[in-house]
Parts: sequence; structure tokens; C-alpha cells
Amino acid sequence: MTTSTPPREIPREVLDVITPESQRLVLDRRGSTVWHVTAANRATEETAAYAVKVGYASETHAHTALAPSREAYVLRTLRPDVIRDGEWGQGTWNIQPWHPGPSLYEKWEPCRSAKRSALPDVLDALSCTEALSELHRVGWVHGDVQPAHLIVGQQGVTLIDLALARGRTVPERYDFAYRGCLVHYEAPEISRSVLETGTAVPTRASDVYALGASLMISATGWRHVAYPDDAPRDVQRQAIVDGPHRPVTIPGELGQLVNAMLMPSPADRPTAAEACEALCLAL
Repeated sequence: MTTSTPPREIPREVLDVITPESQRLVLDRRGSTVWHVTAANRATEETAAYAVKVGYASETHAHTALAPSREAYVLRTLRPDVIRDGEWGQGTWNIQPWHPGPSLYEKWEPCRSAKRSALPDVLDALSCTEALSELHRVGWVHGDVQPAHLIVGQQGVTLIDLALARGRTVPERYDFAYRGCLVHYEAPEISRSVLETGTAVPTRASDVYALGASLMISATGWRHVAYPDDAPRDVQRQAIVDGPHRPVTIPGELGQLVNAMLMPSPADRPTAAEACEALCLAL
């Protein structure tokens, strides 16, 4: 697939599957567009909300053309009855349920306000960790844990955007190499491998590190490692490799746990299940 331009409308191939009653573009960047769509469920005729993801090859992210179908495959191993996907002229697409609720970063905004009007909610942190622990339990590593991918709903936290997940076999036609994630949440071993080889292998331990970095930035507004905002990615990654991480200023047991999750050595970090146990004791 060659470099192409983002779709300005939902492709016809998707509209053959879903008939929107309303649609709103919510993301358009780096080879991916996402629409919030309401449509009647053709089985129940009840209106429901969906996320429609359409991938295309950008200049910097060629793999994003395949990402929606790759994610659909991962999701079907978790929720087999709710995902549709296919191909269009410039890439692939998927349709999945829309998960309502704020991201963790949005939910914890009062913690970062000038008045620091709230403390991080340990129950939210537990729900995030439980979602990651369950993913690990069924054999997947997320590979792209970040606050925007932790949706705090009424029934708990949903971990979204699994296109980079690793751990189980994915059809070769939709697979691609892992070249790191959003650098703000990369573990040192991931950044080091990407710098040295161009690729990396995400692990449960690197997921735990990313969750710790997500909890830290959501609670404090600070990235886990200091580097200039406009620094090139290789400079950012080198800063993560060189360390150390910023001091964790979250009070109490949650802060102690986040500090442990950000240990430089993967072997020194708790597992997601162990983190759940620690947070349960902190409630």
C-alpha cells in the first residue's frame, strides 16, 4: 500500500455495513481516522454508538493502513461478537462499540489544577490496573498503554486501541513490526531497542511501566522523564534510556506503587496482578 491521503468521509465499503444516523470525526492524524457513529443495530434495531476506525498509509506510519484489521483480530479474541472489519482502497477499517466516558487524563484533571482540588482516585487506578492485568491474563501485551487509551466508564475502565498488541498469533497479512509507541510512556528497554534496532518487543513489564507513566502524568501533569517538548524522537528516547525518571510526587501508597512501576529494570517492577493487590490494600 502506498502513501495516501486521509478519507474525508467514511468509505463506501464501511457504509455497506453500517448506516449512520449521525457521525462525528473525532481523530485524524498519523494514518488513522476515527468517527463516532450512531446507528441502528441491524439485529435488534436499537440505536447504539460505534467507533469507526479507518486506516491509511501516511508518510511516517505506513503500518497504520493495516492497523484497524489487526486490532479487529485482537478484539475478536476478547469480544468475538461485536467487531466488524474489512478493506477499502487505501487500507483497512473496523467497526467496534463506542466506550463512553472520559480518559484517565481527563478524569484526573482536578488533580493537576492550580488549586490541586482533588487527589488521584485509587479506585480509578485499580480499575486501570485490573484492565491491564486481565489483558495479560488472556495472553496479550497491549504495547501502547497511555492515558488516552484508559477510558473510565460507569462499569470500570476499558483499555482501548489494541492495534499494537502482541503475545498471540496474528494473521500475517495484517501483521507488522512493533516500532515503539508514544514515547512519553515507553519503558527504557523499549526505547533502547528502538534506538539500536528500529524495533522492539513489548512485554508485560513494559506495559506496567507505561501504566505507571500514565498514572504519573495524569495525576501530576509531568512526564516520567524530562526532555524538551520539541525534541526529536531519538533524543526523547535517549533521555528515557539515560534516566533517571522524575521523582514521583503522588502521595501515599499510590505514589509508592507508581515509583515501583517505573523502576528501570523490568525485573524490579511489580506485575499488573501484584499492582492490583497493592491497590486493593490501599483502598
